[in-house]
Amino acid sequence: MMTLFHCMSARSFRPLWMLEELGLPYVLKMLPFPPRVLARDYLGINPLGTVPAFFDGEVAMTESAAICHYLASRDGPSRLCVAPGDPEYGNFLNWLHFGEATLTCPQTIVLRYGRFEPPARRLPQAAEDYRRWFLARLKGLSPVLARRSYLCGEHLTAADIAVGYALLLASYLDLVESFPLAVQDYWQRLQAGAGYQRAMSAQLQAAVEQGVSTTPAPLANY
Repeated sequence: MMTLFHCMSARSFRPLWMLEELGLPYVLKMLPFPPRVLARDYLGINPLGTVPAFFDGEVAMTESAAICHYLASRDGPSRLCVAPGDPEYGNFLNWLHFGEATLTCPQTIVLRYGRFEPPARRLPQAAEDYRRWFLARLKGLSPVLARRSYLCGEHLTAADIAVGYALLLASYLDLVESFPLAVQDYWQRLQAGAGYQRAMSAQLQAAVEQGVSTTPAPLANY
């Protein structure tokens, strides 16, 4: 049985969304945010103290985009994966990693220096600069989404889930109204998907059952 360690709406939402899209059985272990501070025993599971931590038998992974790729191809080609040799394969890999490296990374600076650090350590200018940096990078999505429903064609793939989480994170930072129109429409499509909605419900139900705060990690105050 696959096991995913997760905080509410943290990066670990990507593999949770994948699991729900694929209909795979899994165990969801909820943690308070940040687990390295509030769940010290978790360091024995993942010394980094970060989520996700994902286990599938002897397989242990901690990178959300890599877990998405693994799940998409674990049992052979799936509808969420683009196979080598497909004309969209390069786009698939590019967008899969774009979601984390280009879109999520700057938002972590905004969160840390705009919200998470004590007031005396906050850096409003850095937070604002990286907010603008993130929004500027969204412009790269617009030409693609103006001509197709999803990043690799007309159906959802793991690349959309990788990018979709970055848009979810941005929604907690009140940035949706600043998205280009094509990206706003795309974000609405992603949220309307059954797999996304099941993943949102799954994390909420698990948090309640396991006695963990239901406050999304991007909004946590610790």
